[in-house]
Amino acid sequence: MRIAVVTGGSTGIGAALARALTASGWRCILLARNLEKLQPLADEIGGEAEACDVSNRADVDQVAARIAKRHPALHLLVNNAGIPARGTFLELPPERIEQVVRTNYLGGVWCTRAFLPLLEAAAPARVVNVVSIAGLVTGGAFGPYAAAKHAQLAFSRAIARELAPRGISVLTVNPGPVETEGFPQRDLLTRPMARRAVLQPDEVAERIVKALERGRSEIVLPRYLRAVALAESLAPTVVSRLVSRGAGRSGALRGRERPPQ
Repeated sequence: MRIAVVTGGSTGIGAALARALTASGWRCILLARNLEKLQPLADEIGGEAEACDVSNRADVDQVAARIAKRHPALHLLVNNAGIPARGTFLELPPERIEQVVRTNYLGGVWCTRAFLPLLEAAAPARVVNVVSIAGLVTGGAFGPYAAAKHAQLAFSRAIARELAPRGISVLTVNPGPVETEGFPQRDLLTRPMARRAVLQPDEVAERIVKALERGRSEIVLPRYLRAVALAESLAPTVVSRLVSRGAGRSGALRGRERPPQ
């Protein structure tokens, strides 16, 4: 049986992907901070649950060691755990900025390093890094979040080259707005045109499974957001201004985030 570890597995994309992978024959080991919330889903899909804060390197190492005692090889690692951070560098508390970097960026680094021996034992194996369109553009009232996602994207592309000789391939996923518990999209859902850009977790999970089956290395969801990323690389100042204006019209959603469990 193919074994997959999914971080941030209690809600949103992580939970949807765990169900999709299970339906495709995988056995999923779900990681999240809140075990009480995680265990019912693990029971539902016939998987396993481990309490883990990916921002804590020691915690990640301990969980990886426990899993290694039960499973000698790991065929898929999904670095999906993330927390929101709507606010600018000058507005957010320093502690929140540090937590965003530790979770959204370093969490994937620590998990990849900790589970590397198990991935090598299963080679050929896969790593999926769920990044964000925020890793491709900047602007608006989410500077620290975008910075962490830019770092995560750079890590995902760089580690792909490092892991290839070890028989491990990497899929980088850059979704646009997704309606989840930790990342509500109330402002976009109230606008007819913008509503079309909002994805549901099940849609993202389905696209990830298909991308894995097809051996893809990087995807952007929806596809048309690739044009935004291209525009950012060619005219970053213009795109930043447009994104900032859009955030201003939507009220920037400051103070309305709900941290995921």
